[in-house]
This record gives sequence, C-alpha cells and structure tokens, in this order.
Amino acid sequence: MTANVQPEGDSGMSAMKKRHARQRLVSMVAGPLWVGLSVFVMRFWYRYRIADVDGIRAQYRAIRAQSDAPMLICANHLTLVDSFLATWALGSGVYWVTHPDELAWNTPESTNFGRTRRHRLAIFLAKCIPITRGGAREEVAGVLDRVRHLLVNGETALIFPEAGRSRTGRVEDSSAAWGVGRIVGSVPGCRVLCVYMRGTAQETWGDFPKAHDTMHVSMACIEPKSDTKGVRRSRDIGQQIVRQLQCMEEEYFDARQ
Repeated sequence: MTANVQPEGDSGMSAMKKRHARQRLVSMVAGPLWVGLSVFVMRFWYRYRIADVDGIRAQYRAIRAQSDAPMLICANHLTLVDSFLATWALGSGVYWVTHPDELAWNTPESTNFGRTRRHRLAIFLAKCIPITRGGAREEVAGVLDRVRHLLVNGETALIFPEAGRSRTGRVEDSSAAWGVGRIVGSVPGCRVLCVYMRGTAQETWGDFPKAHDTMHVSMACIEPKSDTKGVRRSRDIGQQIVRQLQCMEEEYFDARQ
C-alpha cells in the first residue's frame, strides 16, 4: 500500500515530534492520576462493567502480538465517553499506567471537550488531539496528518469512523467519514482493529450509557485496501471499516435474540 499524503517539511515535522513528545511525557507522568480517576469513575461511580473483560483483554494483546505493523483502532460511536470505555475494555488501569506507550491517542470532538481550560487540560493529559468535525479543511487535515505521523512512528490511535454519534443508534454505511480512509490509505500496511461496543441497556445514542450497564465488546482486525485513488480511495477504505462494524453489530443483535 503506497502513501498518498504529501511529505511534511523538516521544520513542520520537527515541531510535530516535539509537540507529541511533550504531550506524551506529561500524560505518562500524570498517568496514575488521570487513568486512576477515569477507571474509578467508570467502575465505582457509574458502576459500568465489561462482559468477559479478561477474554477481551487477552484477545487484544494477542492481536497486538501478531504483528508490528501500524494499527488504528476504529470503534462505533454512541456516547461521549466511548473512547474511555473502549480503552478500559482493552486494558486495565494498571496495564495502561505500566504500559503508557501502548495507550492509544484519540481525537475527540473539540466542541464537546475543548470548551473550557479544564476540559482542554483533561484531554491533553489523556493523549487527545481534538478535532472540529465540519471545521476548516486545513485544520481537519492537520489533525489527520498528526494521527498518520503517530501511526507511522509505531504508536496507536483510536478514531470513530462514523461522522459523529449515530443518531439512529445503529452503525450506518452512509456515515463513513473520508478522514479515517485517508489515514489508513496513507500508512503502508496499516491494520485496523474494529471494535464494536454496546451496553445491554443502550437503545440509541446519548451522552453516557446508563449507570450499572454492562458493555459487550467484540473485535475484528482487518487491512482495508482499495485500487482507486484520491478521495474515492479514502471513501472506499472508510466504507470498508464501517461495513465491518455493521457486520459486528448484526452479530451482536443476532446473539441477543
């Protein structure tokens, strides 16, 4: 798979590396605090549970051990805290504190998480790169390039391939965003770990899952490819990822019948 993103200038690349290194270091040092607090809130305040959590985490570690190729995690999107729940499902708080380099970067919506200084500090600590969906094309492209840079350099990122939280409560083929396809298509050999997660009581989208809910998680690792070029290629790859999530969603509901 060949890259289709223009190379960055030396000065821009150097600034990006320094920016990521600074954020990574601060997140690592503050990890016991923010990771511990996040897990405490999910486990003891909202009392969320992950079904077969040991099996899910073992499966994730096995997938990671299969290859050193770049990996992008793509999850369905129903609530504001999906990235925290998905991360918790893939590893315990202790695991992420002791393996901080494996903790995925993610791209929350800036209008939800970047409105106050406290929010901006929180997402900085949590290795987030905020993005404004529907924002200026240059700004969105800048975020995508940062994620691509991280993947090329051996780090992991988590992105929601749908254009925001699903308003129908289901994964929709028409919701595939071109951005995720652009990232995957520009990183040679990039694997995509599709993660489908849904609470037993979740019927539609919202800000948070219901308290005491149990999250059911499934995974599938794919390597999307496309013979097309440009925007068509990005859209094709994005749709492949979303269709995989659709198949996982169908399996979830079939198992509940």
